Amino acid sequence: MNALEIQALAEDAATVAMLADLLIETVAAGGSVSFMHPLSPEAARDFWRKSLAAAARGERAVLGAWRDGVLAGTVTLLLDLPPNQPHRAEIAKLMTGRGYRGKGIAISLMQAAEELAVEKGRTLLVLDTASEEGAAGLYEKLGFTLTGEIPDFALKPHGGLTGTLIYWKRIGAGARALS
Repeated sequence: MNALEIQALAEDAATVAMLADLLIETVAAGGSVSFMHPLSPEAARDFWRKSLAAAARGERAVLGAWRDGVLAGTVTLLLDLPPNQPHRAEIAKLMTGRGYRGKGIAISLMQAAEELAVEKGRTLLVLDTASEEGAAGLYEKLGFTLTGEIPDFALKPHGGLTGTLIYWKRIGAGARALS
């Protein structure tokens, strides 16, 4: 098996198609990533085209993890925040293909996103995850601190409400300032 390669993604038809397939698979499996099941291929492709266009403008970074020529996972780093928050970035849309889970891909994607945020001068990362079946354990393993839970925050992809857990982590100069 080839080594995992993580890189920033740009818009091309093949990448959009792979990202759309990953998003559809994630939503179908119950992943709470802002979409409802069933998610149409057109809606998934449209989301990724817009996301990659925002990345091209520097408003975000969409990272992909590749193994053996296959997109195994993705994470988005949101960078376009209000003027009073130039020091922070937000993690969004962390997804790993079902056949690639439990192989360290999500950890590698999160580490790459954190490194990129530090390169961009950010000192604080924030994220949220579903209370039910979210990735709280992963984020805590990576040093994120739970702030709290908002109940009934969003609909689950197959219906019903779930809460969201809010996490934060000081990074780069922000983390060193506390040492």
